[in-house]
Amino acid sequence: MLDRHIRPLIDPPLNRIGGQIARLGFSANAVTLAGLAFGIAAAVAIVAQAYVVAVLLIAASRLADGLDGAVARANGVSDFGGYLDITCDYVFYAAIPLAFVILDPAAHGVAGAFLLLSFYVNAGSFLGFSILAERRNMRTDSHGVKSLYFTGGLLEGTETIAFFIALCLLPGWFVPLAYAFATLCLVTAISRVLLAWKLFRPE
Repeated sequence: MLDRHIRPLIDPPLNRIGGQIARLGFSANAVTLAGLAFGIAAAVAIVAQAYVVAVLLIAASRLADGLDGAVARANGVSDFGGYLDITCDYVFYAAIPLAFVILDPAAHGVAGAFLLLSFYVNAGSFLGFSILAERRNMRTDSHGVKSLYFTGGLLEGTETIAFFIALCLLPGWFVPLAYAFATLCLVTAISRVLLAWKLFRPE
């Protein structure tokens, strides 16, 4: 919901920094993998209950996630780069809830599983929509220049990062926060399915 409002503010500085990174000889894929490494390190920090470190690593991971697109635009966008980016994103999105489950399986297990289920359903609705949109040559730049068609929703990347940071700052609230966010995530997926039915159903 917030991504399209934030993109105009963050894209110009990201593009400047990304252009400088590209001139230094770094590839967009290298930046993507660095972002994933930061994300996995954040999950490890959560298991170690180093929550402030986890917040900093989450921020670094998402900064790299924003910069890889800027580097790609400077060097030339590739289909594999877009594929690698979305794959690493989903690994990161799964790693943070998993870290809280590993931290306390008894207390966090069911809520964490429900959260991961909601992410799985939301990811399926998103990727399926993108495939059909590509077949119909649909285009949008409301979320920036992307290799995949991005549909908006109640919860997007900005809300998810804010949620992960909230979990780190309020780890004792993991269970209610996870249930609430997972429910909204499923609402997002359902709304996307309804949009797909409206746009792609047989006439």
